[in-house]
Amino acid sequence: MKYAELLGRIFFSAIFLMSAPGHFTGGLVPYAQSQGVPLAIIAVPLSGLLALAGALLIILGFKARYGGALIVLFLAPVTVMMHNFWAVTEPMARQIQMIMFMKNLSMMGGALLIAYFGAGPLSMDAKVKPKA
Repeated sequence: MKYAELLGRIFFSAIFLMSAPGHFTGGLVPYAQSQGVPLAIIAVPLSGLLALAGALLIILGFKARYGGALIVLFLAPVTVMMHNFWAVTEPMARQIQMIMFMKNLSMMGGALLIAYFGAGPLSMDAKVKPKA
């Protein structure tokens, strides 16, 4: 159990690390535009930076609380704008978007826990002594 928190941080962050590069290739911009995202050409790469920075901070356990907050800042607008299942009329597409919405909501809960509790004992944060 000693490494459970470290593995949890790595597993949690993996999806953000894997998806972040796609935010910089331009491939996601047309999809974001089709979903009504304003200034998608700026918003998509910016969201990629939030996801990448948050994931790295969480994995390293360096300022992990800020990393959790960055992931929340990434997920909140993405969840509402990109997975608005309530606006989808085709049943199968609606179901897929609802699943994606709930997945993001669940990840937001995890990010909030990290933002509140921090990275735990196996982290860079734990090695830094607080100033008295």
